[in-house]
Amino acid sequence: MAASSSRERTMDGGTPSGGQALFYLGVLIVFLAASSAPTPLYPLYQQVWGFSSTLLTLIFAVYMFALLLTLLVSGSLSDQRGRKPVIALAVALEALSMGVFLLADGPGWLLAGRILQGVATGIATSALAAAMLDSHARHGPLMTSVGPLYGMAFGALFSGLLVGYAPAPLRLVFALLLGALLLQLAWLPRMRETAMPPPGQRLSLRPRVQVPTAVRAALLRVVPVSIAAWALGGFSLSLGPSLIAEVIGLHSPAMGGLLAFLLPFVGGSSVLVLRHQATRLALLVGGWGLAAGMALMLVGVHQHAAWLLLVGTTVAGTGFGAGFMGVIRTITPLAAASERSALMAALYVICYLSASVPALIAGAATQRVGLETTTYAYGSVVIGLAVLALVGVLGDGRRRAVACPDG
Repeated sequence: MAASSSRERTMDGGTPSGGQALFYLGVLIVFLAASSAPTPLYPLYQQVWGFSSTLLTLIFAVYMFALLLTLLVSGSLSDQRGRKPVIALAVALEALSMGVFLLADGPGWLLAGRILQGVATGIATSALAAAMLDSHARHGPLMTSVGPLYGMAFGALFSGLLVGYAPAPLRLVFALLLGALLLQLAWLPRMRETAMPPPGQRLSLRPRVQVPTAVRAALLRVVPVSIAAWALGGFSLSLGPSLIAEVIGLHSPAMGGLLAFLLPFVGGSSVLVLRHQATRLALLVGGWGLAAGMALMLVGVHQHAAWLLLVGTTVAGTGFGAGFMGVIRTITPLAAASERSALMAALYVICYLSASVPALIAGAATQRVGLETTTYAYGSVVIGLAVLALVGVLGDGRRRAVACPDG
């Protein structure tokens, strides 16, 4: 997604700046904050409209599916049409989705709002990342890594606080997000265009998803940690508040928001802390963090102890950020530059499916065996995947040591 040398100058002859990169970072944070804002509201929606946990997880999952499908076909759209027009389209669609949530009076509205939100975020994701990379070559990659995680974290936290302590709990957070999006849309024309598509270029929306042959063995070895991380993320953002309410016994939207806040916030912070460390260390921290954190969370559920559940989420969050960073660092150097876009699309397919499909299965399972039993089974799978990833990383380390006994 990095801009080519032909795009390094802006269309008006100006030079991209750190301030411009920060603006685009702010837009990305608002998008991801909006994505997690409904999380603390889910139990309240269920209480008011009386729908099942299966439908709740479907409302969560359709966002992921819509985002994934849109990202696959629009990933190169800003390369073909410019950053600003594509970002403007995405912001307008996101603002429209906030309007749908404001008007919602039943689960059908929530499904429509989440689908529209997924399309908007799918369009925005690659365009905003490319705009940040264009605008600040040094800090752009870090912004694109931590921005989404911090956006999801603070969106869930502030939504939980507003739902718990402010008026109009089903509306206020969306009104504030709508206001922020409209302000950003009004400010966007002040930014300088950093992509200059060739004249007469034909629009192509052909999906490109491919794992190059040279990458497959490495991806197979480390992908369990990514699946575990995103599966835990999907569970936390969909059923986490219900877990706090039904199993722990705390009927507080603020607590549900705190649980959804900790995982991405600690994940983003672990990326910042470990960004200069070796890839193998990041993968080890990822595997151990997810396994140990999930185990602590299950003990917290068994003991009905909120503090232990939050501690486990914090430990798992460390594994989430470190593990995902380690996976990206492992596979991207093995692909040629011309293959990396398709490779990252393939990785995101794995991540979004890992977040949505298991959450849907868990939502259906709660109808049969209950939320607590479902949590034990789900957590066991996450721990198993994390351990499998650790076996792969440790085994690779031993193979390298045998191959280079003097190193």
